Amino acid sequence: MAKKEEIVFKSRQKYDYKADEKIFYDTIIIGAGVVGLAAGMYAGRLGLKTLIIGELKGGTITLTNGVENYPGFVSLSGQKLAELMENHVKDYDIDLLNAKVESIEKKDENNSPLYIVKTAGKKFKTKTIIFATGTKIKRLGVKGEKEFENKGVSYCALCDGPLFKNKIVGVVGGSDSAVKEALLLTEYAKKVFIIYRGEQIHPEQINLARAEEKIKWGKIEVINHTNVLEIKGAKFIKSVVLDKAYKGKRELLLEGLFVEIGHLPLSELAVPISVRTNEKGEIVINRNSETNIEGIFAAGDVVDTEFKQAITGVGEGVTAVYHAYKFVRKSGL
Repeated sequence: MAKKEEIVFKSRQKYDYKADEKIFYDTIIIGAGVVGLAAGMYAGRLGLKTLIIGELKGGTITLTNGVENYPGFVSLSGQKLAELMENHVKDYDIDLLNAKVESIEKKDENNSPLYIVKTAGKKFKTKTIIFATGTKIKRLGVKGEKEFENKGVSYCALCDGPLFKNKIVGVVGGSDSAVKEALLLTEYAKKVFIIYRGEQIHPEQINLARAEEKIKWGKIEVINHTNVLEIKGAKFIKSVVLDKAYKGKRELLLEGLFVEIGHLPLSELAVPISVRTNEKGEIVINRNSETNIEGIFAAGDVVDTEFKQAITGVGEGVTAVYHAYKFVRKSGL
């Protein structure tokens, strides 16, 4: 039997589902990551009747071992940052629902837009929506990837790193996130290969320096201008096939492969209500975090801004709430 959805109130009282379709929110924030939580906190301060709906409380930052670029904290885990934000949200009269939004429907009521947000068997009315849906992991899409997922193929070093103690593993990707994964894996693995299709890896300077130190001691080795074509093994991964020879061989022996090649925006819910997206599928916003549809806002990794960080997304989320507040007041809703 599926677990019954439950909304958590500040008062911690159980929600009466018989009344759910009668509830009319000022805003519904879709996404319970740090962007959605920050937006919810500001919505509470502005007195908006608010519901946050999300599947993963804290969002993907909870899979990050060390956050060192969030103002006010020299270093803390992504899990801790999300926990602190959630506790701040709970200081306000905000409703939180752990669920998946299945669809959104736009209607007009008294010549004003009205949105119906649907989860499994439930409907919630709202005057405005803020998309803080973030992204999902981008997969390699090569032969053997699906077969060996959770059998040596992983997308989270923080989650699975301890399983690869004293083993030889690889990380696919050359971004800051990929290098941070490799650095974390050196705490467990015997050796870590970074396999990158580009000319050279491009992490933040501080992580480049850390990686260079590991390279110096033989804990990390970078293979540039190279792609993984296939993942091979029996019960577990044993090797990967490369598109060019490495030390005379196209097959590299590995006992684990971590994929960190980027993410795809979770904007599918926005498209059916005519919210504009770019060629990457990111929601297009202006400086006010507004989309092309009145009453619809977006923030964080799902939007078309170039520089994506927790702090920039939080700023966009707070901006979205402020302009949602202005929209509600101006519309007289």
